[in-house]
Amino acid sequence: MILLQLSAGQGPLECCQALGHALKLIEKQCAENKVNLEQLEIISTSKKHCYKSVLLRLGTSPHGNAAYEREAKKLAQSWSGTMLWVCESNLRPKHKRKNWFFSGRVFEVHEPEFGREVSFKTCRASGAGGQHVNTTDSAVQAIHNETGISVRVESERSQHANKRKALALLYQKLDELSTENQSANDKARWQQHTAIERGNPTRVFRGFKFIEAQG
Repeated sequence: MILLQLSAGQGPLECCQALGHALKLIEKQCAENKVNLEQLEIISTSKKHCYKSVLLRLGTSPHGNAAYEREAKKLAQSWSGTMLWVCESNLRPKHKRKNWFFSGRVFEVHEPEFGREVSFKTCRASGAGGQHVNTTDSAVQAIHNETGISVRVESERSQHANKRKALALLYQKLDELSTENQSANDKARWQQHTAIERGNPTRVFRGFKFIEAQG
């Protein structure tokens, strides 16, 4: 399972806007390369198409196709590192700054590694006001037995789909916990949301059309 996390860090709204452009381009690239893309978690802002953070899963082949797996991994890794969007702000027209940074990081997890470490509970998904959105136990709660960390997912129609999403989100939380327990020099994932390296971006995009600069 390949996870791609994009973050605007603590940058201004323009950095969140850059992330929105990046998400749209990733969706286009996945469609062109026939790579299944699933949005696991999006932290939005008050502005449409501006995101603080996005967690994506680039889908695996239902038949275990190795070439498909490699294409998904290659696409995800092309969005790894610090990236720069050079554009005048349309949110603050008189603002002099033109450089807006965001970052991406790829995580590859093998679902069988969880084994008996994770327990699942099912329950009925509920809508606003406590009304049931369906009559089956489609909502899923994934619990990491050792730490007690849990996530609940009911956004999908089927229990199987909710279970897959819950497992991915639980992995993200466990990875964040592991990172936070490491030394100060090795907190890369946790720091992705608080500090983005400004120098030597891996990719540079320019203008409102978000065109990648070559060379």
